[in-house]
Parts: sequence; structure tokens; C-alpha cells
Amino acid sequence: MRTWNDFRLWARWSVVTLPLLAMSILPIPASGADVYGLTAGAPEMQSAGVLTFGPDGILFVGDAKGAAVFALKTGDATGDAAAVSVKIDGLNEKLADVVGGTPQAITVQDLAVNPLSGSMFLSVAGGSQAVAIVKVAADGTLSALDLKNIPFAKVDLKDAPADKVVGEGNRAKNNRSSSVTDLAFVDGFVLVSGLSSSASPSSIRSLAFPFREVTDGASIEIYHGAHGKVEDYAPIRTFVPFMVDGKPNVLAGYVCTPLVRFPVADLAPGEKLRGTTVAELGNRNQPLDMIAYKKGGRDYLLLSNSARGVMKIDTANLEANAGITEPVKGGGTAGQKFETIESLQGVVQLDKLNEEHAVVIVKTTAGDLNLETVPLP
Repeated sequence: MRTWNDFRLWARWSVVTLPLLAMSILPIPASGADVYGLTAGAPEMQSAGVLTFGPDGILFVGDAKGAAVFALKTGDATGDAAAVSVKIDGLNEKLADVVGGTPQAITVQDLAVNPLSGSMFLSVAGGSQAVAIVKVAADGTLSALDLKNIPFAKVDLKDAPADKVVGEGNRAKNNRSSSVTDLAFVDGFVLVSGLSSSASPSSIRSLAFPFREVTDGASIEIYHGAHGKVEDYAPIRTFVPFMVDGKPNVLAGYVCTPLVRFPVADLAPGEKLRGTTVAELGNRNQPLDMIAYKKGGRDYLLLSNSARGVMKIDTANLEANAGITEPVKGGGTAGQKFETIESLQGVVQLDKLNEEHAVVIVKTTAGDLNLETVPLP
């Protein structure tokens, strides 16, 4: 989802801010799988969900079923993302040819662009393999990542929800499926949103890479304007790191659809933090994917949604936004201004490709999947 190049500007502050997480930062050489603590073998992933890239073509994979995060050495480290332009109609049919199964059963759990090459990596479900990751090369060629012999490392999440159904009727759910809801790599750390087993389950964890000690996550809560109350049980669904007034923050989207800001410096392990709700974007909706980008010298977010299209959100004066603290009734919106991009319909996955373009996966009204590069609006 988020990429290494987007976070390089964070280097100047991370070695000061992130030690509050009680982890030491060691210098990491620029090449060689072993320097990242990776060992060749078959990673025993129970699921492959959200994705993000780190250094040297390393792909981080969220395994919600196994409550773990994997680092995979893809070997994909050269190319020119600025020159990539891909259009693949009937993506689900082509994925079925690679991973087995039927085109109708194929779903793409996430899409991540490798900024070093412009290659796109997809976590795929519904094939004949329980776990599958497929590379889409710059020329549109599809190939499965070999998960039987690949340099990898794994970190298990502390205090993950139990893998069992809780509740009854319409409220029955398995919180393990939300143990990892999004990932970002920020100058030596993997940020992980999801649920924990604590009394305040919504959390953000920070994992030092190479993977070493695993600390508790920070519990987080929000004021949800559409619901008119403070909540700490719903997980972040998608987030991006973002600089606000020169300081690192996380901008996070939740179901039904608040956009919330969390200062990274305040995300201390074992502590609880209330974020600042900077926008309410409409109820009865789930945010699907989000990227940050510049256009005309200004910063924007591009957010795809289950029921409210693709939103271009203006981040102007974000530092002065004191937050929504009163109910937003009737499915209304409030806070940061946004516009719906009518030309982008049915977008279920997106990632930034380069400074001018994004990659999107579109689900058609017939249920097919198409992948294409589009100009950033």
C-alpha cells in the first residue's frame, strides 16, 4: 500500500522519535538478504492480506489469520516506475491462470507497487492455493511469487485476538481477521494497524526491522461523529503516514467514515491515545485503500470506498483542524474538504505508481477485475 520512497523524508526525525518504542535502531547495510535477518525457506503463511514495500525490494505481508507479519525478499529491485503504463482487462481470468481456481472466485486482497521497479504485487485469494502473491511486471506479464523457497522473516504479534467467533447472530465475528488491517514501512519500522486482545482493542503497533523485540501496541480511540460517541473497538481500515506541521502523523480511515490524525510521537507502547477526527466522510461505507500524493504543489489523499466512490481529500490547513467533537447527523460530512472523482468508478484497490500516476484495480458491474494506470487527479 505505502511505499519506501514516500517515507524517505522521515529519515531526519525517525531516529529521534521512534526510540520511544523501546527498541534500538541498528544500521542496516544496503544489500544482501541476510543483513535483514532473512532465511531462505517456505514461509508458513496462513493468509496473505495487506502489503507494503520496504528497502531493496522487500515485501511486507500481513497474515491476519496467523496474526503475523512476514518480510519477503522478492528479488525485484530494478526498473523505472516513471515509465510504467499497464492496462489488463479481465485480470481475474489471468490470475486464475496463474494461481488456479475459477475467475469468479478470485479476489485481490491488496495491491502494492515496488517503487524500485514499478512492478505491482497482488495478494490473491480464491485460487487453488491457500496463499498466493502474484507479480505484475512492467510489461504486464503475470507470475506467481515462489513461496516454497524464498528469503523471509516472520514476526508474531503480541496479544492478538483469539482465532474464534465471538458474539451471536448478526454480531457474530472473528476478530482475528482484523489482527492486521494495514501496513506501512517508515525508515526502519513497520507500522501495523489492527485489533489486539486488550480491553481497548483498536491499536497501532511498531515493529523494528530487522525483526527483533516485539512490544505492545498503542491503544487508540476516536470520536466518531456519525455515531456521536467515543470508540476504541473498531480497527483502522486503511492509513498513510503524513507530515503535519513538520511532524510525523498517521492519517487513518475507519468504517462509516471518519478520517483521524494520530501524532506518531504519541503512539507509545501500552499507552492509550485519542486521535483527532479531522473529517467525517459519510456513513454506511467502508474505506478500502488510501494514498498520499502531491498535485500542483499541494498535498492530497486519494481514498477509495465501498459505497462512496473515490475521494480526493484536501489536506490544506490540517494542522489547524481542531477535530470534530459533536455529532454529524443524517449521513452528512464535515471537516477537511473533498471531491468525488467521477471518472474513477468501482475502484477496489489502488497504490501510487509514480509522481504522476496511480495503479487501480476496478471491479466492473459484471464482477470482472481490470487493472490499469491512471493519472493522479
